[in-house]
Amino acid sequence: MARTRSIEMWQVDAFASGPFTGNPAAVLVLDEAASEDWMQAVAAENNLSETAFCVPSQPDDSGPVWGLRWFTPAAEVDLCGHATLATAHVLFELGSVGPDRAASFDTRSGRLAARRSGSTIWLDFPATPAVPTPPPDDLVPALGIDPARVEFTGTSRFDTLVAVDDESIVRRLAPDTAAIGRIPTRCVIVTAPGFDYDMVSRVFAPAVGIAEDPVTGSAHCALGPYWADRLGRNELAAYQASARGGELSLEVDGDRVRLGGSATTVLRADLYV
Repeated sequence: MARTRSIEMWQVDAFASGPFTGNPAAVLVLDEAASEDWMQAVAAENNLSETAFCVPSQPDDSGPVWGLRWFTPAAEVDLCGHATLATAHVLFELGSVGPDRAASFDTRSGRLAARRSGSTIWLDFPATPAVPTPPPDDLVPALGIDPARVEFTGTSRFDTLVAVDDESIVRRLAPDTAAIGRIPTRCVIVTAPGFDYDMVSRVFAPAVGIAEDPVTGSAHCALGPYWADRLGRNELAAYQASARGGELSLEVDGDRVRLGGSATTVLRADLYV
């Protein structure tokens, strides 16, 4: 059978301290827009938290612009931090964006930007603060948390946020992910003040095909405002305490949150189309 054309696909660990840490994302830089069915099929084949597809768009005064979309194995999502970090890393590595320029992305959450400073890539994202709300009846039992240890529950644009009073609770969580998947939210974020960081968190997203996300940049668009308000400062150090683990630096500035992290390439391959 004749071989069809191929597209280079990168796998990048984002918010990572080195290879095989942080959150892996696949990145494809396309010449033109692809069909949603094909992108969803590629994401399902990769079976990573997200696969990112970016397409060059018309540059503007700020520099190069790309259209960017993100797919989990089960669904397209409206905002994804680690796959945006991974995409920016690829564009910087390819030389598609100069070292002193920002990469801009047009997405379902508006215009996003990424800029590199040394080994750190900074993402400029919208803040999505959580509004206090009573938790769904099944949420706290599904998480296996003593209700007396819950200090806050709220909902952001995308997610449900649960704050508890001790980091050890977050680290020991063994939730019923099937029950969490029945709760009408993209992700459930559980957070606490950290011992070595300003905050720690874990994120569960079975509703979009991810039992536990290793590191979730977009969740910190809610975590940043929450902890900035409680700690009284806008520059924060965060750790997502999944099995792989990931570090983020946060700068909360009004209705924006800047997310800083490192990324490393672990794989480059040809995807046959």
